[in-house]
Amino acid sequence: MKEHRIDAVIANGENAAAGFGITPDQVRQLQEAGVDVITSGNHIWQQRDIIPLLKSSDHLLRPANYPPRVPGKGTTVLQTPLGPLGVINLQGRKSLPDTDCPFRVGREAVEAMRKKTSMIIIDFHAEHTEEKEALALYFNGSVSAVLGTHTHVQTMDERILPGGTAYITDVGMTGPEESVIGSIPALSVERQLTQMPLKSEVADHSSVVNAVVVEIDAASGKALSITRINKHLHV
Repeated sequence: MKEHRIDAVIANGENAAAGFGITPDQVRQLQEAGVDVITSGNHIWQQRDIIPLLKSSDHLLRPANYPPRVPGKGTTVLQTPLGPLGVINLQGRKSLPDTDCPFRVGREAVEAMRKKTSMIIIDFHAEHTEEKEALALYFNGSVSAVLGTHTHVQTMDERILPGGTAYITDVGMTGPEESVIGSIPALSVERQLTQMPLKSEVADHSSVVNAVVVEIDAASGKALSITRINKHLHV
């Protein structure tokens, strides 16, 4: 944070609990480590004790395009040294559980949020590159950044779109480096060979930290730069 002079930290935490969901204690740990907003996706429901915190917390999000009766919220506004920063969490529909249209729900959320701030970041938790790129272009110029999550593999397509929106298909993963999206490689290989429903287990290995730093002009809300972080922690 000091190295990049970070004013706000957003982290997708839905795999914190050994790959499946997040617990209240892990939310506390992330917040104590400096994370301001925790976003999520399809795994957020796998730890039942997180439900009360989803209902009460302003800075723990689930995708906004789940049905209205679902616990929690999909948007928040965070106060930063540069002014209010809006965060919207959306989930894709291709190869993921059925949800409402992220384009339509996202547009409604953006229009409401722009009454409060011009700085808006979308975490789009989706599987397919096409869907992620399409959503970024749909919101080009109306949000500061569209940052893809879910596939656990950092892409090298970070860029500023013509309207001033920063984009990357997938921010990547913070977790064990020698793994299959974080899990023990042998288990993943065996699952492919046998097609048996073997449960993934987190690999025990030195970690990699994937992230992006987005610089935003506070007045216009347009992104000035987006920089990938891919740091290897050998212990």
